[in-house]
Order: sequence, then structure tokens, then C-alpha cells
Amino acid sequence: MMKISWFDRLYVGEKAKKKRYKIIQGIRKSKPRPDIYVIMPASNGNNILDIYPTAELFAPFFKLDDVLILGIAADYWEALEVAGRMVYDMYRITGGFDLSAFLEEEAGKV
Repeated sequence: MMKISWFDRLYVGEKAKKKRYKIIQGIRKSKPRPDIYVIMPASNGNNILDIYPTAELFAPFFKLDDVLILGIAADYWEALEVAGRMVYDMYRITGGFDLSAFLEEEAGKV
């Protein structure tokens, strides 16, 4: 069964901030909404991040894996903005595009 983990310093889009609690509870209760997107570490070595509509989180291929949600957004365009902010912060903090180093650095700030 899939285990969902949340980044301690979760990135949240401006529109998603208003309904943050409802979005998180919906994901925890396996109630996907097609208009809500999550940002997660890339599933392959070619990218840094993946963006998925929450409905895809409950597809059969995800049920076998544990997932880490780094950010949430109220629509696809907002998800692109949130992912861009994450990549910008990653580069600013690590001097490169090393997601693992960025997550460790950010986790140390909590």
C-alpha cells in the first residue's frame, strides 16, 4: 500500500493557500480532485520534479510506491509556478540542481 509523506516545508501555491487544509485532507482520505496538483521528486533520473493531478496519485502504479509530496497547487499553471519557485530556491541554496541536498538543507531549518 502506498504511503504518502509530506515535505516539512511544503510549498503551497497562492490559490491553494486558501484551501490548504481541505486539499491535504482530501489527499489523505484518498479523495482526488482533478483541479488540484502535487509536486513530487521526479520518478526518473532525467528530471528534478514531477507534477501530477491528485487523481493520478491513486492510479495502480503509485500504489506500489511511497511518495513524498513537496508542494501543492490549485491548478496546473500554479503548479508550474510552485515548481519554478522550488527550483529557484534549490539553485539559490545549493548552487545547483541537487534535489537531495536541497531537501536535506531545508529539513535542517525546521
